[in-house]
Amino acid sequence: MDIIIILQAGVASGTVLLFATLGGIFNERSGVMNLGLEGMMLIGAMTAFSTTVKTGNPWLGLILAMIAGGLLSQIHAFITITLQADQVVSGLALTFLGTGISLVLGEGLSKAGVISLLPVITIPLLSEIPFIGRIFFYNQSILVFLGYAMVPLCWWFINKTRPGLHLRAVGEYPAAADALGINVYRVRYFYVFIGGLFAGLAGATISLAISPGWFSELTTAGQGWIAIGLVIFSQWDPFRAMFGSYVFGALRRLILDIQGPAILFGMANPFYYNPYYGFFLQMLPYAFTIIVLVIGSKEAVKKRLGTPAALGIPYIRGQRGV
Repeated sequence: MDIIIILQAGVASGTVLLFATLGGIFNERSGVMNLGLEGMMLIGAMTAFSTTVKTGNPWLGLILAMIAGGLLSQIHAFITITLQADQVVSGLALTFLGTGISLVLGEGLSKAGVISLLPVITIPLLSEIPFIGRIFFYNQSILVFLGYAMVPLCWWFINKTRPGLHLRAVGEYPAAADALGINVYRVRYFYVFIGGLFAGLAGATISLAISPGWFSELTTAGQGWIAIGLVIFSQWDPFRAMFGSYVFGALRRLILDIQGPAILFGMANPFYYNPYYGFFLQMLPYAFTIIVLVIGSKEAVKKRLGTPAALGIPYIRGQRGV
């Protein structure tokens, strides 16, 4: 078992989680909780795959996947921002809707065969850095490098720009933001759309870079739910999201690898001989997600984590409070 290979694969698969988590950060920074990431990711994966099958152009598939995720997110935006419905219920419904649409429109794609994929590249000098170079800069999809660039860009936008200040204001105290002339409804619609774009990008990353060549209801494998937990784990910070995403990606790859060989580290591998151990290992990332969500839902913990004060609360113009 090569630790470098595991970490390299962890960075690649963690990029899927990274994009979805960044989308969730923008959603929640604006005060809108969106539990529909899984459905939007599946729509993105289906759109990217089907478009590439029909056109042979993965870049077009990537763009359309992002647009599809963004458009689907506007259903959630309309229900929660305009109609002021419960955000949790709407998000769950969005996951079911996205899953159903993707499976209906993606019927037969599992037999589509080989498709064109996004390029895999190596950065000449950086890839020669001992240990780190092989993990981060050698033989990685171009979307992995896009992830490297997006993290500091998103951090800078949220923390150092006027639109980022408006975003944080709307998520913390929308009544005050409204009094200052910021259109709360427009800002929330926009960042829910941005979250959908990122979710569609995450789905396309699976289809066109990480696990290419097939599409089914198992394509996303619950990664949207893990991303929701990572939003809280990261404390709504893109750099922490990057760290958490890559750790989870490496953990998912490690779980697969240690179930393979009969002999592990010179000893009999218990995960090989007893499949129940394998099921337990596969459960760990999702159990961690549930624990993070439960702990993060407590009011005292919310304040410590820096949860946006207006998260999950519909804004009604003229109403006192948030």
